[in-house]
Amino acid sequence: MNEQNEQPIDDILADPLADPAGEIAALTAERDELRDKWMRALADAENSRKRADKDRRDAEQYGGSRLARDLLPVHDALTRALDAAGDEQRAAAAALIEGVELTLRELSNVFAKHGITVITPAAGDKFDPSEHEAMFEAAVPGTIAGEIIQVMDNGFRLHDRLLRPAKVGVSSTPAS
Repeated sequence: MNEQNEQPIDDILADPLADPAGEIAALTAERDELRDKWMRALADAENSRKRADKDRRDAEQYGGSRLARDLLPVHDALTRALDAAGDEQRAAAAALIEGVELTLRELSNVFAKHGITVITPAAGDKFDPSEHEAMFEAAVPGTIAGEIIQVMDNGFRLHDRLLRPAKVGVSSTPAS
C-alpha cells in the first residue's frame, strides 16, 4: 500500500468519537449557538414586518399631510369671505354667497373624508398648548389667566397629528 494514503496510527487513536462526552458537549454548544442566532433572526424579521406595517399605515394616514396643509388657507379664505359678508352683500349677491357656502361645505366634506378635523376654540376656553398657539397675551377684566380671549384662526388636526394650531389671544389677568 502507498504510504501517502495511509493514516498514521496516532490519528486513528485520536478519534473524536473516543471522547463521546466532549463531542456531545461541543455539539450541544453549537446547537445552542445556532438556535440563539435563529431566534434572533426570527425576532428581527418580525420586527421588520411590524415596522413595515406601521410605515404603510402611516403613509396611508399621513401621506397627504403636505397637500392638506396647502389647502388650509383655502378653507380660511372661504370662511373669512362668509364672515365678512354682511346682510347687504348677502341680499345683493345671494347666489355668490351660496356658491361660497357650497364650496366651503364641499371642502369640509373632503377634509372629513380624509380625517382632517377643524379645531375651533371659543372665547372663554382654556388655553391648551398642544392645540393652540398664543399670538398675544392681554390683561382683560373679567377673565382668568390662561383663558382664550380671541380666536384669530382655527386649527386643524389630521387624525391624531396637529397640522396647524389654532391661533388665539390669551388672557394674562392675574387671579384676584
